[in-house]
Amino acid sequence: MANAEQHTHDEAHDEMQECIEECLQCHAVSTITLQHCIASGGELTEVNLVGILLDCAEICQTSAGFMLRGSPYHVVTCGACAELCRACEEGCRSVTGDEQLAHCADICAACAEACDRMAQMGSEE
Repeated sequence: MANAEQHTHDEAHDEMQECIEECLQCHAVSTITLQHCIASGGELTEVNLVGILLDCAEICQTSAGFMLRGSPYHVVTCGACAELCRACEEGCRSVTGDEQLAHCADICAACAEACDRMAQMGSEE
């Protein structure tokens, strides 16, 4: 029984570590993409796109911080993070022909998946 518990603990730790890394990467890429949009101008500075990139970057940083501190409320931030990452992915995919936005959308999708797993882990406890 102790081995099974240790395996589950190790698995949960690995999942959390992966989620922290996904959140930090998504924070960085969303911030870089925001800068790219502002520098490019035109349709890329549309207020909804700029807003969701800001929201995504901030919730990713917040969610990573909650997990790094071991806060029991990380399941709440991870749930919110997954939702905002999906919205950001959608916003980025709505603009075609831009490699940075396509890359950001892929990173947001991966972060949303990792955060969903963390949020669900918390609801199972």
